[in-house]
Amino acid sequence: MNNDKKNKRKKAAALSYDSETGRAPRIIAKGSGFVAEKIVAKAKEHKIIVKEDPELAEAFSRLDLYQEIPEELYRVAAELLAEVYKINSFS
Repeated sequence: MNNDKKNKRKKAAALSYDSETGRAPRIIAKGSGFVAEKIVAKAKEHKIIVKEDPELAEAFSRLDLYQEIPEELYRVAAELLAEVYKINSFS
């Protein structure tokens, strides 16, 4: 596999957020290629909202598992959570 194809492999990350703790969201799953596809499939199977954003997936995939997201990603994570809450309120 050449570097261009390898660099364009699909990546996925899953976040968990507990509003009761007030702590930052954390990475609970991440992967590329086949693992990314399984993460997305499992999320859809459980009716979890999937946001396709390669740049965001790349940023999240650089974090360690169970790591809280860093401050520089708070704004984008807050936007994601707002989207999820909005969608859930219309469901």
